[in-house]
Amino acid sequence: MKKLILTFAFLFTLATVFTSCREEKTPDEKVEEAMDDVKEDLEDASDDVQDAAEDLQEEVEEAAEEANDDN
Repeated sequence: MKKLILTFAFLFTLATVFTSCREEKTPDEKVEEAMDDVKEDLEDASDDVQDAAEDLQEEVEEAAEEANDDN
């Protein structure tokens, strides 16, 4: 019984140590992280737009080739 109580006390102490050691971000760090996230999202959106434009260009070229083949 004594070992059981000591085990629970040890686990509680261990959990308390890890829970209380969380690193809190300052408002400046939060803003910087948000700016980085927005930058990454904009880069991803830019890449998507560029890919879509390239796909559209390929489709237009294929349609032009088919139109020339029909004549």
